[in-house]
Amino acid sequence: MPFKPVENPKCPKCQKSVYAAEERVAGGLKWHKGCFKCGLCNKFLDSTNCTEHEGELYCKNCHARKFGPKGYGFGGGAGCLSMDTGEHLGNTALNGKPGGAQNVRAIAKAPEGQGCPRCGGCVYAAEQMLARGRGWHKECFKCAECTKRLDSVNCCEGPDKDIYCKVR
Repeated sequence: MPFKPVENPKCPKCQKSVYAAEERVAGGLKWHKGCFKCGLCNKFLDSTNCTEHEGELYCKNCHARKFGPKGYGFGGGAGCLSMDTGEHLGNTALNGKPGGAQNVRAIAKAPEGQGCPRCGGCVYAAEQMLARGRGWHKECFKCAECTKRLDSVNCCEGPDKDIYCKVR
């Protein structure tokens, strides 16, 4: 049997071989240390601020700006008009009644068990709050009893697996 040399993986950025001593891993791909930077702002990345999207690396801020929710309050531009009802996402009534107030934000539904535990919608990195090992929308991250906004300091889990403020 002839000897077959082991072929090193190719860096998605420069297409050159990546050796173990210099590799950085993101999205199941191996990158050179010098290529491991944001595709928009060119900031060098590490495992705590790196997001991979379709073979390109982004810092969390640039990823949220490019792929996160758009519209007023998200700093990403005019991705949704104030007249947008969200009907394309399955929303047929606003505030529970047709023709209601137009301040409801349409939230895309996530696959079962993968979205916000409170509303079931997709949670993007720019708006994510973490508790119980799950990502929550910032507006859903409130006490199940008194509806007070929570943060990592005043949040605790109740016996029903929902989140509550520690003062209850």
